[in-house]
Amino acid sequence: MVLLHAISSYFQDVNRPVIVSLMFYVALDEQGSLSPNIMKNKMESISGQSVELGNFKLSFPKPRDGKGIKYHHLISYSSRLDRLKDLLQNSLRTDSFNKERTIPFFALAGRLVPRDSPDPNFMVHQVTAQLPLEMEVVFESGSHYDRHDSLQGDLFSHKLEKYSKGFDDKFSRIFDIEKKGYNAAEIDFAKAALSNMIGSIGYFYGSSVVKSKYNKEPIYYWPAPLYTGVPSRSFFPRGFLWDEGFHNLLISQWDPEISKDIIAHWLDLLNAEGWIPREQILGAEARARVPDEFVVQRNENANPPTLFLPLQGLIKDMITSQDPKDKQFLKSVYPRLQKWFSWFNTTQVGGEPLTYYWRGRDEKTVKELNPKTLTSGLDDYPRASHPNSKERHIDLRCWMALASGILADIAKTLEQDSTEYEATHKVLTDNTLLDKLHWSSKKERYCDYGLHSDRVVLVKPKPPKNLQPGQPYDQDKIRDVKTTPQMQFVTSFGYVSLFPFMLKIVEPKSLKLYKILNDLTNPDLLWTNYGLRSLARNAPQYQKRNTEHDPPYWRGAIWINMNYLTLGALHFYSNTPGPYQQLAQGIYKDLRANIVNNIIKEYYRTGYIYEQYNDKTGEGKGSHPFTGWSALVVLIMAEKY
Repeated sequence: MVLLHAISSYFQDVNRPVIVSLMFYVALDEQGSLSPNIMKNKMESISGQSVELGNFKLSFPKPRDGKGIKYHHLISYSSRLDRLKDLLQNSLRTDSFNKERTIPFFALAGRLVPRDSPDPNFMVHQVTAQLPLEMEVVFESGSHYDRHDSLQGDLFSHKLEKYSKGFDDKFSRIFDIEKKGYNAAEIDFAKAALSNMIGSIGYFYGSSVVKSKYNKEPIYYWPAPLYTGVPSRSFFPRGFLWDEGFHNLLISQWDPEISKDIIAHWLDLLNAEGWIPREQILGAEARARVPDEFVVQRNENANPPTLFLPLQGLIKDMITSQDPKDKQFLKSVYPRLQKWFSWFNTTQVGGEPLTYYWRGRDEKTVKELNPKTLTSGLDDYPRASHPNSKERHIDLRCWMALASGILADIAKTLEQDSTEYEATHKVLTDNTLLDKLHWSSKKERYCDYGLHSDRVVLVKPKPPKNLQPGQPYDQDKIRDVKTTPQMQFVTSFGYVSLFPFMLKIVEPKSLKLYKILNDLTNPDLLWTNYGLRSLARNAPQYQKRNTEHDPPYWRGAIWINMNYLTLGALHFYSNTPGPYQQLAQGIYKDLRANIVNNIIKEYYRTGYIYEQYNDKTGEGKGSHPFTGWSALVVLIMAEKY
């Protein structure tokens, strides 16, 4: 793999000019070569060769602006890409920007290749100057770099202007949000959200670390490529199965071919059993960014099959398409989707027929208020307090209903037998059976079912009786169960309760739909002026820490992916004949406005789109910039569901 990246730092004093130092680095972690061209201590260019890129050249033309420009560079070798930062820091020395030596800055030390190491595989070009500064980095493949029309200067500016206009025209054509009444600033925000999502797409290569029931110790999977979007390039620069389905709801609107390529890459990661590792931590650099507890992927653990969400829209277009490539795509992915669905239907089923539960919950934990369900994607969202094999998780059942219906559509398109998937879909969407398994008549809401107690708290443990003075002991809070758990519905109201509604399983004439719609607008439950919160304010674990050290995550915060699904459902019921059509229309209008207005307000206040939003203030929370599923706000503005 070749890494190309820029690092910047600046030095500012109220009595001094602003000095900025840009570092553009290239790193190679496989067979290949890098060769620098140095003239008068300036790195003019780097020529290279790699398996993926073939021959290439990076040129660093002289900046057109900037006062007092100084050049430095680093040529070195690193055995691991995750150690580049340390290597770079160890190579820095102090230099002075001006003749009086009163403005210091850090400069790279030149050629520092360890003795007896292989040829250099890490090179950095550093430019330091007083602002304003404009510089270019030109990448050219071997098929182009001997030509005279190098893509730089005015030629680049003209090309950039042409493609910028093309982007604007295409954006207007696809999303058409001007007609929705948005002003120029709001449209610019939407363009930024989309372009950051598209810009997050990258190519990764490496092996997952997997623990199987067949192996005592984790092993490396086969090396594999992955073309995927990422939730946040600075915080989560890797592929997540659960996130990627939401990403491609937006990506597929912009460019269906890119989305098909991404989905195909993910489905190529299926093993012989039909399992896909839920978090793609490919290579040493990626693993260095992930806590040890999350590195190893366990092949009995699932993740929501959200790839079916974008496939649902893509298939609608491909059904009527006359392009033979579309039929070929469906023929290629169909067996993989079948295998994936079959894996869910054999490994994630519950004790009763047509029930499902997420594996991977820790039955022995004593430090978690509620054992996390990372496999559901909803992490610390409260489930049954005491995990066991008799649990029933309603969200997983709804995901399976969605998947079976789409598989039936693909089978019919390919003129194959769809009977099995149609029958499964019919049973899983049967409201009478759904209500029997998951509807709480007492609370009038859809629920999980399991061994549960609402009265669980975290308390400080008492010191052991035989503890000697000065002897340490584990003082982390442990959970105290105040009432004996019983097999019952887990009645806390939140996102999980809405899944039959969000995935449009509830029948339009059902009285339960009326109850759900009314509950949506209750400010004591999920409704806020900024979107729907993840857990009702009256739930026992609302905004409660899951351990002494883990703040609440899916326990009240506003998440845009779930709000997008809710708006999609409201839009569906608003346009489907039934007694609650007008009620759904009103809620849809208000909720959509709340979400869009708040995200745009926060963007212009802070410059970021966020992972989640505070349910009391609307302020952005968590990782930022986060243009993963939060970028679905573009589809909300365009009313594309």
